[in-house]
Amino acid sequence: MSNSMKGMSLVTLEEFSSEQIEAIVAQSIELKRKKQQRIFPRALVNRNFCLIFLRPSCRTRAAFAVAAADEGANAQVIAKEEIRFGQGESVKDIARVLGRMFDGIAIRAYDNHLIEEVAEHAGVPVWNALSEQHHPTQALADLMTLQENGIRLCGGKMTFIGEGKANVITSLMVAAAKVGLELRIVTPPGHEPEPSLVDRLLGWSPRNQARILVTNDLREGLQGTDAVYSDMWVPMEGDWDIEAMARDFQPYRLTREAMAMTENPNAIFLHCMPAQHNFETAFARKFPSTIEVTDEVFEGPRSRAIDQAENRLHTIKSVMVATV
Repeated sequence: MSNSMKGMSLVTLEEFSSEQIEAIVAQSIELKRKKQQRIFPRALVNRNFCLIFLRPSCRTRAAFAVAAADEGANAQVIAKEEIRFGQGESVKDIARVLGRMFDGIAIRAYDNHLIEEVAEHAGVPVWNALSEQHHPTQALADLMTLQENGIRLCGGKMTFIGEGKANVITSLMVAAAKVGLELRIVTPPGHEPEPSLVDRLLGWSPRNQARILVTNDLREGLQGTDAVYSDMWVPMEGDWDIEAMARDFQPYRLTREAMAMTENPNAIFLHCMPAQHNFETAFARKFPSTIEVTDEVFEGPRSRAIDQAENRLHTIKSVMVATV
């Protein structure tokens, strides 16, 4: 890994070049191999990281904490009650103080503008641990999972089924445009990503193979794909009419029959999680119409969802090492 990323922040993934993204993924695979062999390079000894989670987190928070510990760094979690951006103290002031004390800052927030402002003033790398608009660390783990399953990033095909305006698919579109992936987005009418965003991403894509197809037709999106990516249809936070939100998505539930539409027996299944795939959660029992993938697919032999979740650890570790 070169020093070209040192000092960089990860806010939307647009900051990184194709080569830098590919280098992060390659290093992630190597760091995973070393961890499996109980080899720890300890590249971040005597470094201190600040983890700020203004909204719930399971995989991302665990990944940042373990990644820091594996490399010898100290990760300090600051609760949302202890840091109130813009209420009693400005974002700029908080960012500058934290930047003097920490070597990197991870933030999970509601609005991406907050993360951008902290990155502008902190003077140290700031990593987006999810916002309403972007989820870049998830997209990096997705690319890693594709590659370790023999799916080429440049020229490979992946199909996303779900809300076309969500943070996960937005970051996946950025990633696809950067590395040359063919990304199909299958979503109900009215849920498509903004056409201007698709055009902009493809307009500056450095890889001619990159293609983003948006369709309402399940078969069109699935045929010939290498990976099928499912996501929750509805949010679990906030006061929403969940049943009404899930109504449009009923024809898009991922079943064994839908997987067969790929006509590719080697197509893998991906999910960013949390996933509603059975009735073992209170949420699914309360809103049974929200189950986006059957248990048969989620637990099936082609599922890589748990590997994908683990890969959050390795890609976040790679980002930390590369930027600090």
